[in-house]
Amino acid sequence: MRKFLGRQAALDYTAEPKIDGLSLSLRYEAGVLVQAATRGDGEVGENVTENARTIADIPQRLSGAPEVLEVRGEVYMSHAEFAALNHRQAMSGEKTFANPRNAAAGSLRQLDARITASRPLRFFAYAWGEVSVPLATTQIAAILRLKDMGFQTNPLTALCSDPDQLLASYRLIEAQRATLGYDIDGVVYKVNELALQARLGFRASTPRWAIAHKFPAELAWTELLGIDIQVGRTGALSPVARLKPVTVGGVVVSNATLHNEDYIAGRDARGQVIREGKDIRIGDWVQVYRAGDVIPKVADVDLSRRKTDAQPYVFPKECPECGSPAHREEGDSVRRCMGGLICPAQAVERLKHFVSRGAFDIEGLGARQVEMFFKDETLPVKTPADIFTLAERDAANALQKLKNRDGFGAVSAAKLFAAIEARRAIPLDRLIFSLGIRHIGETSSSLLARHYGNWERLIQAIDASRSFTGADWEELIAIDGIGATSARALVDALHPDSAERAEVNRLIAGLSVLPVAAAASDSPVVGKTVVFTGTLDRMTRAEAKARAEALGAKVAGSVSARTDLLVAGPGAGSKAKEAERLGVAVIDEDAWLRLIGG
Repeated sequence: MRKFLGRQAALDYTAEPKIDGLSLSLRYEAGVLVQAATRGDGEVGENVTENARTIADIPQRLSGAPEVLEVRGEVYMSHAEFAALNHRQAMSGEKTFANPRNAAAGSLRQLDARITASRPLRFFAYAWGEVSVPLATTQIAAILRLKDMGFQTNPLTALCSDPDQLLASYRLIEAQRATLGYDIDGVVYKVNELALQARLGFRASTPRWAIAHKFPAELAWTELLGIDIQVGRTGALSPVARLKPVTVGGVVVSNATLHNEDYIAGRDARGQVIREGKDIRIGDWVQVYRAGDVIPKVADVDLSRRKTDAQPYVFPKECPECGSPAHREEGDSVRRCMGGLICPAQAVERLKHFVSRGAFDIEGLGARQVEMFFKDETLPVKTPADIFTLAERDAANALQKLKNRDGFGAVSAAKLFAAIEARRAIPLDRLIFSLGIRHIGETSSSLLARHYGNWERLIQAIDASRSFTGADWEELIAIDGIGATSARALVDALHPDSAERAEVNRLIAGLSVLPVAAAASDSPVVGKTVVFTGTLDRMTRAEAKARAEALGAKVAGSVSARTDLLVAGPGAGSKAKEAERLGVAVIDEDAWLRLIGG
């Protein structure tokens, strides 16, 4: 962060326990609680206002609060209260909960607020969103202000002046973890000065000014019963360990990722030895952990318990789903099925990705339903476009209505059709991500959407780039954060003659793709393509890029005919010469700051 800010002086930080609960946002107007919402997908959450009003730790009215205040925090349940709740559930013949987090989440989402009121929920406040007036100038002072308003804040939150103090705070909190009476899974470090937080800003979805330091994962030993190969949406063959069920961190684990064929053989992607070179064989006793307390992984092998007839695992050279060759490109750690659209596993996984949370996020159409519709002979869904004709095809089918099938009824079928209809209007970045193009993830999708603004401009650029030459291609690969590999994957997937493009055209015909709204519309650089080069004195180049993007500019990594402005500091070389050759306007850092009002 000091490098990003170009700062030599030390920074102050806060260290606070990372509560393992459910995120909740509370909105107060004139000191009165008016709305409570879960985090949901990061943009749209669930309205749980009436349920939140039943939690004793959440004040209904605040004294001395700004006119508008959004408080963020974590709903959780103490160990003792969780045990008592499970006892009551068992005594009344009702289902018990696996852990306090699940109990808290289920309790907060109850349709009947009276049930929530009967559950022992608690709340820690640790952050804020919209405020009409700043709470303070530092993180620690803002938390103290929330405490003064009546919120419960974590007493273990500490102010630290350097990384050594942060690590000491981490060790202190870790030592108290077992006796706190509630679940934490790590410590969060934040830059204390709020003005510096604002300068540091955000990446695509995470702040630059904060990071979570997780506690070591809990380990357990169990038997490896088998290795299955799953085929992903890009054809990647992923080995999955089938385990004798074992409890790890309060969760029963029966499957774990094995990454790729090198990992099974005891090597990393560069061919270096891992696990002291011990390979993994069916029948072995393996050590399992949950990475980030979420994803089960295999860490080690106990050779002393290996069976004498255990054989090295031979990774398949053919796709287990369609029989196509499975090739491994040079430099790639993954073997991939070459079957493409003929591979049913790839088709199903791409559909699952299409309806996933970061993409179309269609309620009622999850992985299980996707698999059902893919195999269905009466109402099949083989491509994303088929999803948006489901209601029409169901209406035309007089004999086998969806509402009459197992797993559906009149209400659930109607809800599914309504949820699909609601997703006909889709933001451009979600659409790009939903297509499941290799090398194009959520961050790349957001960059492309912000740069081109609408689907028509993006597809025109792809069409003009099919030869991987010309101004449109240069503009595409110049987008800061995209690069040639991602750009080539995009063009290969969606050029006019590809089978995938034909399917995408079918999909687009039934959608309304929402363009990206121009940010900071009064800024003089909105929509302009800006390149930075040379040394900047008043801010680092990374900060300059982040600030330009916040003002609605498009930041590119190289100069092209589509560049509007080059900001050149001392030491500018080839980019300045290229700008001069192309007639691109060149200004220095002072002129740039005057332009943006900085």
